[in-house]
Amino acid sequence: MHEWLYGNEGYYTKERTIGKEGDFYTAVSTSMFFGGAIAKRLLSTIESGFLSSSCHVVEIGAHKGYLLADMIQFIYTLKPALLSSLKFVIVEPFEANQLMQKAYFEDAFGTAITLKHVKSLDELRCEEAFFVANEIFDAFPCELIKEDQMLFVDKESLFFDTMDEKMKAKADEYGIKKGELCLEYEPFAKAMHHCCNRFEFVTFDYGDKEERGDFSLRVYANHQVYPFFTLTSLVEEKLREKNDFNAFFAKSDITYDVNFSHLFHAFEKNGIKVHVYSTQMKALVEFGLTELLELFAKNVSAKQYETEMNKIKILIDPSFMGERFKMACFRKGEV
Repeated sequence: MHEWLYGNEGYYTKERTIGKEGDFYTAVSTSMFFGGAIAKRLLSTIESGFLSSSCHVVEIGAHKGYLLADMIQFIYTLKPALLSSLKFVIVEPFEANQLMQKAYFEDAFGTAITLKHVKSLDELRCEEAFFVANEIFDAFPCELIKEDQMLFVDKESLFFDTMDEKMKAKADEYGIKKGELCLEYEPFAKAMHHCCNRFEFVTFDYGDKEERGDFSLRVYANHQVYPFFTLTSLVEEKLREKNDFNAFFAKSDITYDVNFSHLFHAFEKNGIKVHVYSTQMKALVEFGLTELLELFAKNVSAKQYETEMNKIKILIDPSFMGERFKMACFRKGEV
C-alpha cells in the first residue's frame, strides 16, 4: 500500500483532482463551510484559554491547501485581528504539492498570509498548536491480517502466509483476527507528542470504533468502488471482476475504514488524550455550523443560500457523510 500511494510513482506523489472530475469527493471539496466550522472550533479553543492567539495552525495532508485557506477566510470574517498573530503551517512531504499549495495561497491571499512548510512533524517545533486533518488515516499504509497470516506481495503476486512474532504481537495487541492493521498510527502520535507541548488535534475520517472482523480495503477510480480482493488472484476467477489489477496500481486511490479504537490506543499510548469523539454531523453542528449559516443568510441572496445548503446537506445528512464520517479530537497539555 505504501508503494501504491507514496512510492516514486505513487498516487499521492502527483497532482490529483478531487471532486466531480476526480476519483472521489471529500468534505473539503464539498463546501467551504467544513473549513468554516473548524475555524470556529479553533476560535472557541482560543477563547476558552486552552490555546493562545499566537498558536500555530497546522494542517496535515492538505492536498492543494483548500481546508486551511477556507479556515483563514472564516477567521478573517469572524476575528480578523487574529490573522496577524496566528502562524500557519502545512505538513507536506512532497515538493510538487508544496509548490501547488504556495501558488494557491499566493493567488488567494497575496502577501497577507505567510505560509510555512515542513516535510514531517519531526521538523516542527512549537509551544502550542491547533492541528487539523481530513481523511489522512485512511491513507496510512496497512497490513492485511487473517488469523495467524498476513498478506505478502512478491513481484506481481499476492498471497497470505504466516506472519512473524513481532507482527503477531501487534495484531494481538489490537485484537485483530481479520482486517487491516496500521503500524504507523503510533509513530505519528509519538511525533505529534514530541513536536508540540500543548495542542488540540481535530481530524475527520470514515470508519468506526467497533472491530468489523473483515477487510474494508478498496480502490476508488472515477467515483467507482472496487473491493480490493475482487481485483486480485486471491479469489476464484468467476468471482473476480474483469479488471486488470495493474491498471489500478498507483493510478487510483486505495483506502480502508479507520478503526478509531486502534487510533485512540496509539495516541493514548503516547500520552495524548482523546477529548471528543462524535459523528461528523454532530461535530460540525457543535463547532458552530448553524451560527455560520445564520450569518451567511444575512449577507447573500436566497438562491446563494439554497445552493450552499444543498452542499452542506451532503456533509451532515446521515445518509451521506453525516454518520459515516467521524470526528476525533485529541488534546495534550490539558490540566
